[in-house]
Amino acid sequence: MLTLHDLHFRAGGRPVLQGAGAQIARGWKVGLVGRNGAGKTTLLKLIAGELEADAGSIDFPRGWRLGHVNQEAPGGDVTPLQHVLAADRERERLLAERDATPHPERQLEVAERLAAIGAEAAPARAAALLAGLGFDQAAQTRPLGRFSGGWRMRVALAAMLFAEPDLLLLDEPTNYLDLEAAMWLEARLKATRGSLLLVSHDRGLLNRVPDAILHLEAGRTELYRDNYDSFVRARVERLAQQDKLRQRQEAERQRLTAFIERFRAKASKAAQAQSRVKALARLQPVAAAASEPPIVFRLPPTRPPAPPLLRLEGVAIGYGEGEPVLRRLDLRIDPDDRIALLGRNGNGKSTLLRLLAGRMAARQGTLNSAPGLRIGYFAQHQIEDLDPADTPVRHLARLLPRASDLRLRTALGGFAFSAEKADTEIASLSGGERARLVLAGLAAGDPHLLLLDEPSNHLDIESREALADALNDYGGAVVMVTHDRHLIELVADRLWLAEGGGVRPFEGDLDAYEADVLAAARPPTVAGERGGAGEKRRQQRRDAAEQRQRLAPLRRQLREAEAMAQTSHAALAAIDKALAEPGTYAEPHRARRLREDRAQRQRALADAEATWLAAAEALEAAEAESEPGG
Repeated sequence: MLTLHDLHFRAGGRPVLQGAGAQIARGWKVGLVGRNGAGKTTLLKLIAGELEADAGSIDFPRGWRLGHVNQEAPGGDVTPLQHVLAADRERERLLAERDATPHPERQLEVAERLAAIGAEAAPARAAALLAGLGFDQAAQTRPLGRFSGGWRMRVALAAMLFAEPDLLLLDEPTNYLDLEAAMWLEARLKATRGSLLLVSHDRGLLNRVPDAILHLEAGRTELYRDNYDSFVRARVERLAQQDKLRQRQEAERQRLTAFIERFRAKASKAAQAQSRVKALARLQPVAAAASEPPIVFRLPPTRPPAPPLLRLEGVAIGYGEGEPVLRRLDLRIDPDDRIALLGRNGNGKSTLLRLLAGRMAARQGTLNSAPGLRIGYFAQHQIEDLDPADTPVRHLARLLPRASDLRLRTALGGFAFSAEKADTEIASLSGGERARLVLAGLAAGDPHLLLLDEPSNHLDIESREALADALNDYGGAVVMVTHDRHLIELVADRLWLAEGGGVRPFEGDLDAYEADVLAAARPPTVAGERGGAGEKRRQQRRDAAEQRQRLAPLRRQLREAEAMAQTSHAALAAIDKALAEPGTYAEPHRARRLREDRAQRQRALADAEATWLAAAEALEAAEAESEPGG
């Protein structure tokens, strides 16, 4: 059991932890949550021994091995595979001793121990971990110094997973991952047998992996035994009860005070008044519920041009004189589209966004955009490119030189910037605040199409929820690349898959895509797959792909019918609103036309609902037939 007892810690004179404590049993998977700056990373460093508490204690069983990814990425001439294998210190030590000892008896003991810890299978295990995190066989044998910092952090994560510690400490492990690697990591963490303390802003990950949530607020911790959504509900209920108790206590305080003031001077009531004074002194104050105001983002209302906003026909794109990254692109984006781009890193997702944003030209084919189309493009480098000496107001003023100060501050307020923060130097802003500043700059340009490349990387959970709400209310189209599965599930209604040098619609949902990702990442056996099991799994993947292709027309018909029904519902609501206005009937021709339009829309709605129902039944029947035993 990991026990945190009355931990206190100050940083730069500011209290970070003030009596934090918890007991985490062996095998528990715990999500550590709290707003940015609450001290989550500090607590992990205290547990890992990288920092020392001012007071309190951290206890865990003797011999427990802790795993913690250092902030400094590994590098040098060693390969990813060598670095991961070296994480098993016992295996490395035994291998060195086996090669050095001249004593046959000791050689036998070492060989037996190596067999017991599965030393021969270690290279295959290490390779499987690296493959799950996106390293193909060639990349696993390339020097670490040739990789970017993000890829080297993946190697550090693989090494820690390979070591199989008793307690795994993870701080935002998906920040450097694409969606596919994040899906693989989630499955791996769910299957791990050790204890886990996980800091993440990915709500979906916090719902699917932990079985407890440790909430850090105002320097103190509270443990909730369930996933993140259950924690949120329980906390809301607790805050509501705390507020009711405070209100009851305040009413009792006022009653006692009124009695004391009224009868203190009367001899006949002096004893009763004195007892009320003692009762008032015994009332322990109940703090007001510390519910922070919700974060709200606002994107400006926009009226996109007529569809399509963008159409690609036979487009190929690439860099320099090399082979095209993507080819034969035939795609269309309409005003109400919410599209998530899937595919492993290196398959061209960011390249496609750059093309759509006008940051690079097509080598072949045509890209047609609607007249007057305005595009907002969010890329990670924009956060690093902000001038540290600027303030948010000055940054927006350069983007919109003709805008008034009021408009600039209103745009910043739409992304949760207070008046004080609007005039704070960017150097003093957190990563999440800088991301919000870039988003505010995009929104201020009143775009018809938003292209978002990992927009949630630096945002906390509340900000991610606010972003999802804003995107759902937005009147334009959205195309995004993100490893945040929860954000995709909240916003996207279409999935495009980038793989094999092309981009195509993916007809399944994220669960189907996850099944494909995990099946592809499943490692072969140590001896290699021959016939039987390997061929069976390959056939299963082929069958699944054929099923998706066979069901694609039905799914498309279902989506189109649903969209038509929603359009008809909206039109009927607008007509009913107009018919409810008395002034409408002062124009008999207009009133008659509205009634005719309503009848036509009602018929269209009935047709759409009938089509939807028929497609849904056909899809259900087709899916049932394709199931085993169906």
